[in-house]
Amino acid sequence: MDDSHSVDSLRPKYHRVVLKLSGESFGPSGKIGISIDETLSIARQAKRVVERGVQLAIVVGGGNLIRGAQFAAGSQMIRDVTADHMGMLATVMNALTLQDALESLNCETRVQSAIPMNTVCEPYIRRRCVRHLERGRIVILAGGTGNPFVTTDTAAALRAREIEAAILLKATKVDGVYSAPPEINPHAVRYEKLTYEQVIKDNLKVMDISAIEMCQKIHLPILVFEFKREGNIERAIAGQTIGTVIWSAEAFAKPPM
Repeated sequence: MDDSHSVDSLRPKYHRVVLKLSGESFGPSGKIGISIDETLSIARQAKRVVERGVQLAIVVGGGNLIRGAQFAAGSQMIRDVTADHMGMLATVMNALTLQDALESLNCETRVQSAIPMNTVCEPYIRRRCVRHLERGRIVILAGGTGNPFVTTDTAAALRAREIEAAILLKATKVDGVYSAPPEINPHAVRYEKLTYEQVIKDNLKVMDISAIEMCQKIHLPILVFEFKREGNIERAIAGQTIGTVIWSAEAFAKPPM
């Protein structure tokens, strides 16, 4: 698609969506920290999405601030479980930043954390999350699942299943799933469609296997797409052909509606 193509007229295909944003979505390119410009870019797209009637829940990572596994690996003092808890706290920092960015655009939001911290945000409660979505609020989900040794990819799949989302959108720095890392192998092939079984069999490093299997169990489609391109969140929710779709073979075999 031409970059100049307007997204203003796009009609949403999905009514309720979980968008997974990695921590690097919030950070300056190649650096640690939070970029206000990057966060506002996400917020502007999210606002336009909900203005079209989409119920949007956003699961955030924290890798732009700290990666628990890397932190633990370089230390004889910090336990793995402690490092993972530190990583979960970083997701709350990103969530609060995104909340203020959205509210600066007059977009109503709620932050819910799997780790209770009632002075800064709500606890994650499934029914409350759904009610917020039904009232047109964006719900930002932080703290992963609240448990160590579980990634935010798996948290996103779990939340999508709990709130009965129509699709799980995974925003990445590349434009889909490749047969090999494209920054390392220039001959890597980008897939337009993949089945859950293919992802697992070929050990494609797109999401944790546990997240893939959770989506597979309920036939929840996953769309992996590039978040850096302005308007791609809207294109993804409109069902346009961007990125890579991961779904069941049966679903792919059905004629388009």
